[in-house]
Amino acid sequence: MLRISRVLVAAALTALLAVLPWRAAVAAELVKIGLITALSGQSALAGQAISRGVQLAIDEINAAGGVLGGRELVLVRRDDESNPAKGVVAARELIHKEKVAVLFGGLDTPVALAIVPLANQAKMPFMDPWAAGTPITKNGADPNFAFRVSAMDELVDVAMVEYGQKTFGSEKFGLLMINNPWGESNHKGLVAALDAKGMKPAGSEKFDGDAIDVVPQLTRLRDAGADTIALVGNVGPSAQVVKSLRRMGWDVPIVSHWGPAGGRFTELAGPGAEKVHFVQTYSFFGDQSEVGKKVIAALKDKYDDINGPRDITPAVGVANAYDAMHLTALAIENAGSTDGDAIREGYYQIDTYPGLIKTYQSPFSKEQHDALGPQDYVWAQFIDNRIVPVGLSD
Repeated sequence: MLRISRVLVAAALTALLAVLPWRAAVAAELVKIGLITALSGQSALAGQAISRGVQLAIDEINAAGGVLGGRELVLVRRDDESNPAKGVVAARELIHKEKVAVLFGGLDTPVALAIVPLANQAKMPFMDPWAAGTPITKNGADPNFAFRVSAMDELVDVAMVEYGQKTFGSEKFGLLMINNPWGESNHKGLVAALDAKGMKPAGSEKFDGDAIDVVPQLTRLRDAGADTIALVGNVGPSAQVVKSLRRMGWDVPIVSHWGPAGGRFTELAGPGAEKVHFVQTYSFFGDQSEVGKKVIAALKDKYDDINGPRDITPAVGVANAYDAMHLTALAIENAGSTDGDAIREGYYQIDTYPGLIKTYQSPFSKEQHDALGPQDYVWAQFIDNRIVPVGLSD
């Protein structure tokens, strides 16, 4: 009996040893893509959209044969809860433990700004599909490993001023900025954008992310003669601005960065949410390209809660992340490996890619790490809890 047991044990060990190299080979074939974003809290909807955009692109790339001669991509996600410290912890884990090839992240500018130095130090390509802070990509590092397929503050600020003038005849902008690095980035950009037009702000105010009353700041802007509010803040704070204006009875145009698009804005803001006009980089409403039609169909097929464009929200999260992942796959192919520095160079070698937002022509260079510009922006508002281009109700 003992002899039979020994034989069985030996056979089992032999079988196990035969399987282990195969399992190791399969694991080695995977190319990990890391994603750090807010998957909980007020901005969770935006984090979910980014995650879906990346995953949809990965599904397409894998179905077409993967990268580097058949290696499949796999997404490894971490929740930063919109907290820079938690984002840094997640980045270290994904870089050093999970050994990801590329790190996606940056729903919140403060989180992205905390991660970028780590990425540059580790020679880890960092792809930003949302956060718009100018210093994320213009960070002074050489070599610079931070890339972006999204809006950028200094360009959005110019667009905000031009949109206010064209749409509302704005002459005196009152600046209302969230009190964090993102707000600082946009305050600098808006002052510069106004100065380029020979204008100065009617006034400048800051408000905290947990503010529940912005009436004092808005009162000072009103008394200073502001005829338009230039707003920069995420979902919760921006909702408080709308509620404070309602309490004041002040009906003033609001031209906003895209913070309100990141979550439950209409629910939190209540009546008046539709008056906020904000920038976007894409909309699934209206006529769609063949890529747009394909993406809508794939989202409907993959996710039970998506039945059409009204359910793809915020659209920019899906669109930016989708294009960013496809561009990243091209960079990996150009690199011929998963070496971080080679992938960085691979981004510069991308020629033409017919994406969702646009057809990209040499989107990155050593001097330019932002693939989108003002010509790619769309102005939108909330209509019946749907983000739609301004002037398009359906």
